[in-house]
Amino acid sequence: MNQLLIEQIDALLPQTQCGKCGFPGCRPYAEAIAAGRADINQCPPGDQEGIRKLAQLLGVPSKPLNTSHGFPRPGKVVARIDEQLCIGCTFCTRVCPVDAIVGAGKQMHTVIAAECTGCELCIAPCPMDCISLIPAAEKTGDIRQKQAADSARSRYQFRLQRLAREKQISPKAPKSKAIAQPKITPTAAEERKRAIVQAALKRAMAIRAQADNNRLPVK
Repeated sequence: MNQLLIEQIDALLPQTQCGKCGFPGCRPYAEAIAAGRADINQCPPGDQEGIRKLAQLLGVPSKPLNTSHGFPRPGKVVARIDEQLCIGCTFCTRVCPVDAIVGAGKQMHTVIAAECTGCELCIAPCPMDCISLIPAAEKTGDIRQKQAADSARSRYQFRLQRLAREKQISPKAPKSKAIAQPKITPTAAEERKRAIVQAALKRAMAIRAQADNNRLPVK
């Protein structure tokens, strides 16, 4: 595979890592385009300007965005967490492709707006519906936009490396604790996971009910 071409294609992509193109990130999409497995019009965040640049690079005709992959937004957006409703479930932190959400389990989470790509991946897993998209301060100019894309690419690659390291380490961890911890059967593990989820949802419902009561008008 032509690595130089992949680098050139990847450099033209917005680096939102949203997966709307049908691939798990901008780099895999670039690889698919280079290999002829994907078309140049599958990136909603890149919109028509991105398609034009890809067409120019590859020497092919430009074409309209394939809206089956989604629609472009009129401007850059970032995620925002309603901190009063957040229960610290960590679901959003697990899916953020650039590690732009910080917060420990059962503690309030927050978004690093300067690093958020507006990919929307954190919205669906949130059991509290406390994540929304808000307009971001636009980084005008090609140079600033390229700097933002380069930063997002670096954070995405760093996250992939971190997850790979954790995957290598995690199988070894239980061995050192095998004597101290009882073996958990798949059934027991499923029951414990179900209990944790139920407890989180119960807390979420209580917080949501309290929030709704606080919004009621005073008679």
